[in-house]
Amino acid sequence: MEKTIALIPGDGIGPDVVGEAVKVLDAVAKKFGHTFNYKNVIAGGAAIDKFGEPLPAAQLDICKAADAVLLGAVGGPKWDNVDPSIRPEKGLLALRGGLKVFANLRPAVIFPQLKAACPLKDEIIGQGLDILIVRELTGGIYFGDRGFNEDKSAAWDTEAYSVPEIERILRLAFTAAQGRKKKVTVVDKANILNTSRLWRSVAEKLHPEYSDVELNFLYIDNAAMQLVRNPRQFDVIATSNMFGDILSDEASQITGSIGMLASASLGDGSGPGLYEPIHGSAPDIAGKNLANPLATILSAAMLLRYDFKLEEEAKAIENAVNKVLDQGWRTGDIAGDIQAVKAAGKLVGTKEIGQLVTESL
Repeated sequence: MEKTIALIPGDGIGPDVVGEAVKVLDAVAKKFGHTFNYKNVIAGGAAIDKFGEPLPAAQLDICKAADAVLLGAVGGPKWDNVDPSIRPEKGLLALRGGLKVFANLRPAVIFPQLKAACPLKDEIIGQGLDILIVRELTGGIYFGDRGFNEDKSAAWDTEAYSVPEIERILRLAFTAAQGRKKKVTVVDKANILNTSRLWRSVAEKLHPEYSDVELNFLYIDNAAMQLVRNPRQFDVIATSNMFGDILSDEASQITGSIGMLASASLGDGSGPGLYEPIHGSAPDIAGKNLANPLATILSAAMLLRYDFKLEEEAKAIENAVNKVLDQGWRTGDIAGDIQAVKAAGKLVGTKEIGQLVTESL
């Protein structure tokens, strides 16, 4: 198989972690007889510096022409004071919109080797945690009408959803649940919001098509509480753009290892998906061989699984990561007792842990 992957290293530690993911992808290609070609794309703060905008049309076109897109991170304090219309995050929204990736799949998984990093009690998390959050990505309040009045004494942001927008997300969530524990929880605020009532209505109409999947509903405030009270009750959570943004960040903290969590943003399959770790750009450790590249490497595994349909290759990467963790190797962010890890000679940097995963393949 020959495929083209658009690489967006981006800002901060983005280039560090994407570089290690590419090494792993190259090892997979060699082992399984594939050819992966790479096209570099400049976006985010780096694009503001070079082009004066966070995502030039020509850079987006490179992404659209690729078979998949792998992103490191965008943004940082350096660009905090630029005009809001060209902030690095605007480039990310434009990338999602341009690629028409409407669903963000964000697994929240506790790796057994890192269980001690979870902030919750053992009796709450039991043997582990495996939740998939399916977040609507291109609609809702983040893309709705917004503005200020003339003297900026008032402002508004509008949430709007259509039946087709909701239906495509819920179908993806139901389908994902069929391959997991067969449970979908729709999170909304239907006691207040008309859009949430529409989400419930669409879910109830679709459910008979997925009769093997249990469907329930939770208000967003209760769902946020339940995530820390009893997270094991969840399998697949389907929700709107803003609620998904909030819950996925909460879930990532429950795992205790944000540097380990990957994500996939998918469309209807007619164009490339967008794959990225959920952590930020961490500019304070950029270029210092300190960043954890495992979330980006696991995002590359999702890329192989969803866009290239290479399940064996995706599992090979995931197994290699687990093997490295089983052997006790840690970057600083997942070290726990860092002095003990250092004393055992198991504390490594970005390049070293990337190389260990590559060798484990």
